[in-house]
Amino acid sequence: MSRIAFIFPGQGAQTCGMGKDFYEQTETGKKVFDRASELLGFSVPELCFEPNDRLDITEYTQAAMVTAGIAMMRVLEEKGIHPDVTAGLSLGEYCALAAAGVMSDDDAIATVRQRGILMQEAVPAGVGAMAAILALDAAVIEEVTASMEDVWIANYNCPGQIVISGRKEAVEEACERLKAAGAKRAILLNVSGPFHSGMLTEAGEKLGQVLLQTEIKSPQIPYVANVTAQYVTEAAPVKELLTRQVSSSVKWQQSVETMLADGVDTFVEIGPGRTLTGFMRKIDRAARCFNVEKLEDIDKVAEALKEA
Repeated sequence: MSRIAFIFPGQGAQTCGMGKDFYEQTETGKKVFDRASELLGFSVPELCFEPNDRLDITEYTQAAMVTAGIAMMRVLEEKGIHPDVTAGLSLGEYCALAAAGVMSDDDAIATVRQRGILMQEAVPAGVGAMAAILALDAAVIEEVTASMEDVWIANYNCPGQIVISGRKEAVEEACERLKAAGAKRAILLNVSGPFHSGMLTEAGEKLGQVLLQTEIKSPQIPYVANVTAQYVTEAAPVKELLTRQVSSSVKWQQSVETMLADGVDTFVEIGPGRTLTGFMRKIDRAARCFNVEKLEDIDKVAEALKEA
């Protein structure tokens, strides 16, 4: 019997048109998008499906991604496919919270909208930066960045890919030091802020105030927290973990390793792109991975899991 994890990508995966077929061809998907529009006060279908400049701005991106991810997940569940555990990278953790029953769909969408606004406002445009460091051991990156001010490790994505974040000048200097230390490449990323860095500590604290008004329930299934890469099985630590998540490293590789150690052998990536599947190939090629990005993917995944 397969042990299944639903996993949800982060902000870099968004694309214009994400979830459009779920909105147009399923009642469940349409309800999720329309409800998000009611909650947020603007047309989420228009944001997601029509070319616009807002989709690249984090205060809009985050709500759009979570809406699309939840819509896809709910349609997948209607096919009888349910996870044993769940996790999401960065903002994808909010989809995982909805999948685990920790937050209602409404609260996940509304909270991540506030999260996006707070993160966007935290650091003026152009002050922060992020960079992907390729083919350098994590311990070396930790050692180099630990001796520097205003630069932090943002993401442990997979072996050979770690993202750093912080003040633009510090990130650029770190890139040069890391290349000198043996990194194959150091690539500045096209992002609107220094996410998962100490520069967003205040934004996380403000999110903590928002979360005081949010109902958190005990998980119906375990989810893996970005901050600790460990299972969360009760409601008590959730708000603190989400508060810290804004400025802490996303331990994605470690999160996947936690699920693998627990016997998870099948991962279903729900959302645009195949970013997490790409990471999985470098973490454990033996794990089975499926993607749900288009409506037609649902039947393919259902059939493959039936045969397993």
